[in-house]
This record gives sequence, C-alpha cells and structure tokens, in this order.
Amino acid sequence: MNEVLSQDEIDQLLTAISTGDIESEEVSQATDQRKIKIYDFKRPDKFSKEQIRTVSIMHETFARLTTTALSAQLRSMVHVHVASVDQLTYEEFIRSIPNPTTLGIINMDPLKGSAVLEIDPAITFSIIDRLFGGQGEGTKVQRDLSDIEQSVMEGIIVRILGNLREAWSQVIDLRPRLGQIETNPQFAQIVPPTEMVVLVTLETKVGEVEGMMNFCIPYLTIEPIISKLSAQYMYSTVRSGATTENLNIIKERLSTVHVNVVAEIGSINLTVRDVLSLRVGDVIRLQDTRTTDPMVLKIGNRKKFLCRPGLVGNKVAVQITQKLEDIEKEEFEELAVEGEE
Repeated sequence: MNEVLSQDEIDQLLTAISTGDIESEEVSQATDQRKIKIYDFKRPDKFSKEQIRTVSIMHETFARLTTTALSAQLRSMVHVHVASVDQLTYEEFIRSIPNPTTLGIINMDPLKGSAVLEIDPAITFSIIDRLFGGQGEGTKVQRDLSDIEQSVMEGIIVRILGNLREAWSQVIDLRPRLGQIETNPQFAQIVPPTEMVVLVTLETKVGEVEGMMNFCIPYLTIEPIISKLSAQYMYSTVRSGATTENLNIIKERLSTVHVNVVAEIGSINLTVRDVLSLRVGDVIRLQDTRTTDPMVLKIGNRKKFLCRPGLVGNKVAVQITQKLEDIEKEEFEELAVEGEE
C-alpha cells in the first residue's frame, strides 16, 4: 500500500527541491517503488522453468542414445548434445529454419497431434553421403531431396524415433511414428502460427560436418502430461520401480517373446562311439524312466510342469498335469513335518 503524504510534508519536499537539497531524480526513484513485470499476451509462457529443465534432461538421454545409434550405423564419429530448450511460437520456429530442409512430421501417439523433427541440410547430406559410401561430406547446394535420398532419411528418422521412445519412457509410453517428410517449412503447418511450442535444439556433428537438429513439440500435444514434466515425478518413478504402469508395459512386451517349450521323455548318457553306431530300429533304454511315468515339460532350460503325451486331432500334444513348484513345496512341507515329529 502506497504511503500518503500530508500537506506539510509535500510543502517541505517542494522547498527542498527548489533549493537544490534534493534532486528530482532521487524523488522519482524514492516514490516509485513498484516492480513492473513485462507480460506479452501474444506470447504467453506456457512452460515453467522446472518443466523446461525436465524436458532438457529427457532429451539429453535421447541425444546420448542417438549418438551411439548413428555412430554405429554410419561407421563414423557422431556427436549429438542438447544446446538449448526454449519456448516460442510455432511461426517463430518455422521462420528460423532454412528452406529447403528435412522436416519429419511425427505422430506422437498416444498424445494428440504431431511434432516436427527438423534436420539441418548439412547434416542430412552428410548422412546420405556416408551411407552411399562417401566420406560424409556435406553440400553447399540448397536443393530438395530426391526420392531415393528421402527414403534413406526415412530410415534414419525411424531409427531416431526408437531412441525418443526410450528417452520418454519414464514419463509416458510414447509410440512416435513418422508420418511424412517435407522439405518446405510452409507445408508443415501442424498447429496455428501463434500456438506456443517447446523447441529442443540439438547440436549435431557428423565427422567434420556440424549442424542442428530441432525437435518442436506443440503445447497442445504435450499438455495432457504437463504435470509429469517435473524432476520430482521422474525421480519418484525411478525409485518406485515396479509401478502399475511399468508392470503393464513389461507384461505387454514379454507377451510377444518367443520361448522354446520341450516335452522331455527321459535321458541317458551315451558315448560318442555308441551314438555313431546307432541305426534305424535300435532301441535306447532310458535311465530310471517307466512308460507310466509323466513327462517333464521344460520352458527354455527350466523344468516347469509334469505332463502326459497324447493326440489332438492328427497332432501330437501333451496335457499338463501338475506344476513342479507345487510338488517341491509339498515335499518341503512333508520334510518339515517329519522333522517336527
């Protein structure tokens, strides 16, 4: 609340100014104690400093993974690191990139909307030259990509998106997918020009060629998970480890893994000489195995179930009768009871 001066105080102040005891600049500095913060309504800040810092941490992981992946694929020294993370309007981003350039429109499933991955032409042509057997030299000629060059860059971007998914895994199970590649920034209007975006700028070096990769994410796309973009959330996720979301992801990935299932009738040790002398019609007598004994069903190299052989239609099959872990538990309990007696 501003202090109100009395009439006597005002008269004394005017007298001091007129006699030169107080400079008028000092009076203006003393009376104006308010701090004014400039706010641009055309460009409002949508991301907090903590959220910007979290986005930077996530993409530092992405940069490390991309460095390793591209170095292995190009057989050349590649270095990628986060140069800056800024928030600006989409129009400012479009105006800041060259024309033509390589623009990958990325579907950010399960998030709504798309993002843009822009690769500097110098880096693009250096990668293409390297993959076509050259030394990885860039080109100073500004031109659009040919159909073959565009197909090559599609493969590179798809490989990079795998690293992006892993970098975002602590926040969301992101499944980025390449939609299309554009060379003219004016044809990549994924959001209105005034919409705010977060721009991750990655300094990239392929051999001796240096350039930039820009990853532009609109606020509308990232808004559903904006609350998760905090260091506290990420560290709590890492500490908790087996959260329900993580368990569901692990189960989903494990459900597609192929394993060998073997029904083992029995076993016997033979010398190499005996094996070499085997002929069609020979009978091998298994050790400690009778025809009435159940077979052992092995998952990978681990004995898991007991089963019996049979037929299902015209196919040989086995029927699971018991779990070996249950048998071991029963035997352990029987031994414990006998020990007590």
